[in-house]
Amino acid sequence: MSDDAGACDVVVIGAGAGGMTAAAVAAAEGQRVLLIEKTGQVGGTTAWSGGMVWIPANSRMASVGLHDSPQAARAYLAATVPEAEGAALRETFLARGEEAIAYLEARTALRLQPVRAYPDYYSDRPGATPGGRALEPCAFDGRLLGADFARLRAPLPEFTLFGGMMVNRADIPHLRRMFRSGRSAAVAARLLARHATERVRAPRGTTLHLGNALAARLYRSVLDLGVTVMFDAAVTALATERGRVLGATIRTGNGLRHVTARRGVVLATGGFSHDAALRQAYFPSAAGAISAAAPGSAGDGVRLGLAAGGSLGTGLASTAFWVPASVFRRDDGSVGVYPHTVTDRAKPGVIAVNGGGRRFVNEALSYHELVLAMLRDGSAATSCHLICDREFLWRYGLGRVRPFTLRLRPYLATGYLTRAASIAALATALRLDPASLVRTVATYNAGARAGQDPEFGRGGTLYERHMGDPAHWPNPCVAPILRAPFYALALHPADLGTAAGLVTNAQAQVVRADGAPIPGLYACGNDMNAIMNGHYPGPGITLGPALIFGYIAGRHLAGQPAAEAGR
Repeated sequence: MSDDAGACDVVVIGAGAGGMTAAAVAAAEGQRVLLIEKTGQVGGTTAWSGGMVWIPANSRMASVGLHDSPQAARAYLAATVPEAEGAALRETFLARGEEAIAYLEARTALRLQPVRAYPDYYSDRPGATPGGRALEPCAFDGRLLGADFARLRAPLPEFTLFGGMMVNRADIPHLRRMFRSGRSAAVAARLLARHATERVRAPRGTTLHLGNALAARLYRSVLDLGVTVMFDAAVTALATERGRVLGATIRTGNGLRHVTARRGVVLATGGFSHDAALRQAYFPSAAGAISAAAPGSAGDGVRLGLAAGGSLGTGLASTAFWVPASVFRRDDGSVGVYPHTVTDRAKPGVIAVNGGGRRFVNEALSYHELVLAMLRDGSAATSCHLICDREFLWRYGLGRVRPFTLRLRPYLATGYLTRAASIAALATALRLDPASLVRTVATYNAGARAGQDPEFGRGGTLYERHMGDPAHWPNPCVAPILRAPFYALALHPADLGTAAGLVTNAQAQVVRADGAPIPGLYACGNDMNAIMNGHYPGPGITLGPALIFGYIAGRHLAGQPAAEAGR
């Protein structure tokens, strides 16, 4: 069956952060926009993420007493992204970031606020800031989506409480201290009462935070601006004529449909994290097949762009953005991937060991750097475990095991956690050399008793200390592993998204190998080659460029390459 879906001005493929931004901006500029989503829900990996958007030298920093400048941002990027590749796009990003955010807040439902205390990941390098460059979405009331709330991808259940309650970063310390602080207990009680009220009318909590709030705000925007959203539809081909992209062929449950795009097409399908062939071609062999990206990120946009004459970026420091992950099976039978970003690795009283039972990394480094260390080590890529004692597990949790968990049997029965009465017995259970693991823990403990880590210097930077426990003295990242029983959890290399993508110019146009733009074809988000070349300088360095270049694409499609915010 085939029919003509008619004509529009702009077709956007993929309803993640980049795609929804491009669609909203093009619509705000008066274009008729069709947004095509392969799955049944919007949000993609954004809806599962922390939702931070890295925008250096943004005007909101002053409101929390912080200062930044384009010069400082350039110095920091020079120290963390040293390659010449992508320099022009990084300069565009720095030059137009504030413009883009001002426009989006004036013309859409997007609202952002500065995260005051969240250091850049390499906080000891020139130009780094202690916070403020990362903006986070303001909380959003999911009820404002009405019936469309069901179309918003829910957060990962492992990052919610009590049947879908989301919490923001400021709430987390109170929940950890709710049994030790009256004030924290009161905060926790208010959160629970609000959640109970929300669950009367909704299948999950409707006070949205983090990436779910970002996706919800962008979805509200495309709906408000009259964008047509098509769900459960996959683009099988782009229509071209004399090298120009003119539309797309869409496969739906009712057959093939054809749509004309007078102005052009935006590719924003989330990269190729779940495409086995592309992973094999572009990922290190030791990386394996585990991904923390949403399942729709299967390379659709990359393949469409390549077929139209585009090319994938080369010379990247890394082809993906990495995160250590643990894997498990949920009660409904689905396989879960838990990304170990901030909740456990840097806290005092846990270490990571490789297949030889030895530490190989500073566990408080960024999640991207930790996986790079796993891949360099070799044995850690195939056998890596976090090791802790019962006191750590109770206070901080481990992976999907939350703090203050009384019933550990389900995690032990499935093998997600391994428990033993001694370090030597734990090593035997993990098939590690007992003498090696005992020696590793003893060496670590010798320094940790004084709050030191002579081997790797854990807790030595502002970022590392921020990831630790500020209430633990003298080093928020270091404590000995002493109290039996002892626990272990297996970690694997995983990706949060792909860095390798379609090469574009400063207007987000996909370009040919000779650098000439392909008329009518744009890319943003993880379909666009990463402007950071596979480096990970700070929180939100994927979502920041996704929003900025989604905005740039939307403006350029409407014939407005520069903006007057709030016009």
